[in-house]
Amino acid sequence: MNTHGRSKAPRGLVIAAFVAIYLIWGSTYLGIRFAVETLPPFLMGGARFLAAGLMLYVWLRATGTPAPSPVNWRHAVLASALMLGVGNGGVNWAEQKVSSGLAALIIAGTPLWFALFDWLRPGGTRPTLQTVLGIAVGFAGVLTLVGSRSVLRGGAGDFMGVVALVCASVAWAVGSLYTKYAPKPESPMMVAAQQMIAGGIILALGGLGMGETLDTTRVSTRSLAAFVYLTFIGSLVGFSTYAWLLKATTPARLSTYAYVNPVIAVFLGWALGGETLTGQMLAAAAVIVLGVVIIATSPPR
Repeated sequence: MNTHGRSKAPRGLVIAAFVAIYLIWGSTYLGIRFAVETLPPFLMGGARFLAAGLMLYVWLRATGTPAPSPVNWRHAVLASALMLGVGNGGVNWAEQKVSSGLAALIIAGTPLWFALFDWLRPGGTRPTLQTVLGIAVGFAGVLTLVGSRSVLRGGAGDFMGVVALVCASVAWAVGSLYTKYAPKPESPMMVAAQQMIAGGIILALGGLGMGETLDTTRVSTRSLAAFVYLTFIGSLVGFSTYAWLLKATTPARLSTYAYVNPVIAVFLGWALGGETLTGQMLAAAAVIVLGVVIIATSPPR
């Protein structure tokens, strides 16, 4: 990581970028819920990421960023199949059955899976005692949330939707680890563009393979507005900002989005989406966030 680049980043710009990531990615859960009300989940995700990825790719090439190699594209396809195909696709599908707040809380456990699989992979990084403690605490929160009958009875979601979210969280973590260690272009924004293009195609093909169709007469104004927001703000602005922060700040600080986003998502789901929160959901959320904080603040071995 280029630490010299970090030192030159204006403090005010870094703060603004963090605020953008917190609010934008925290709001995408409610945006997805609104979008899939009348749009097919996989085709919607495919169109969203393909459009944003192509726009970012064209801009990067026009400003002189080198084109990725065929090897880079192969790795991008594998990573995006996990992160966007299974990860984002699973969230889109689940939010037809699960509240956006519950979805965000389960996905908040992704750093726990990341730390666990980074430990278990061949030649993996042995975690510190603090990291192990964070994994244990976080998983206790996830198990409490997933196994909560009050969550299902409260209308927050159904069992298959919860299972899909757990699978999506695992897939995102595995895909992130693959991206971390696989060869990739020097520009993190080009990596984001590649993954959005490849992921968009995979999601669209998956939707077509499952028989999804688009009936334009049924698409509501709210779903259409949510799709536009997800494409331009959630994907294009969000991914670009995140890519810039990868060079402008430390990984530990950047990882704070993982426990701020669910708080934003739960609040927006309650305030704008009319979603119900149970006491057990809030208690489990606090345990998950605590586990992620413990991992994020753990000193490197």
